Amino acid sequence: MSLFHSHDHHDHAGHDHGHAGHHHGHQHGDASTPAAFPWRRTAWALLLILFAVAAASLVQVRSGEATVITRFGNPSRVLLDPGLSWRWPAPFEATIPVDLRLRTTSSGLQDVGTRDGLRIIVQAYVAWQVQDDPDNVQRFMRAVQNQPDEAARQIRTFVGSALETTAASFDLSSLINTDANQVKITDFEDQLRRQIEQQLLSTYGVRVLQVGVERLTLPSVTLNATVDRMRAERETIATERTAIGKREAAQIRSAAERDARIVEADATVKAADIEAQSRVEAAQIYGKAYAGSPQLYNLLRSLDTLGTVVTPGTKLILRTDAAPFRVLVDGPPTLDAKSGSQP
Repeated sequence: MSLFHSHDHHDHAGHDHGHAGHHHGHQHGDASTPAAFPWRRTAWALLLILFAVAAASLVQVRSGEATVITRFGNPSRVLLDPGLSWRWPAPFEATIPVDLRLRTTSSGLQDVGTRDGLRIIVQAYVAWQVQDDPDNVQRFMRAVQNQPDEAARQIRTFVGSALETTAASFDLSSLINTDANQVKITDFEDQLRRQIEQQLLSTYGVRVLQVGVERLTLPSVTLNATVDRMRAERETIATERTAIGKREAAQIRSAAERDARIVEADATVKAADIEAQSRVEAAQIYGKAYAGSPQLYNLLRSLDTLGTVVTPGTKLILRTDAAPFRVLVDGPPTLDAKSGSQP
């Protein structure tokens, strides 16, 4: 009986000991698992913080822009190449984008005076952009606080002042003229550009790419004066051309008269030569006629004389038996008479 009892007691004690060992092992495993989770959470938190810091430190420079890195509000460096770059995260460093694209600013209509004291109304435009180098980018930021509209307003003021100075170097006829060869608008634009480009670069960091005249017109007073001047110029030109035409006409007329006198003189000389030659030939013919038939010669000469003296309105009362009218009564001498008269 006692043996059985002690055996049972021994088994119960062993059972309790095993149960206690099992309970101890379970407590050991539960204590080690919660200790591992805080380290994992901390590692993930650190990774997230590092990723956020890295993302905040990245800077993207876009095409057509410059990025100014400021350190505690003061510009420290300028990024010009498009792409990604690094900076210290805020609040240590910040970024400011600066637009480098081309812009155009118009001066508006300006009433300016020319060198010859007349007034014109002119409007010019300027194509400009911020010079893409670190010094000029920072100069643009300091001058206008990176405000393109404010820069355009101040550039407009510069151009208006330069228009006054430039127009005073040109006569009105060099800007408005019916003769295209006398118009010097290109020279006007070049001089206007020289007036402003260096000042805009040194003051604002702005590079001038082009300057042009958009509009050029005249006030009413200047227009009337210009029309009168053009009319006077046209009248002067017309008078000069008329005088030139008259002078050339007189020269042509004089040359024609001279040529006519020369031709007439040559003709007179030739006519005199022909007349003299005809007289010689006529004398020779008369001489031959007289030698061949004296009576016929006398008859022909008498008829020539009658043809010269007597006209259709002439009335003559003459003796018919006297020469040269005797031939009208007697007729031409007969051959018998001619033979009888001969010895």
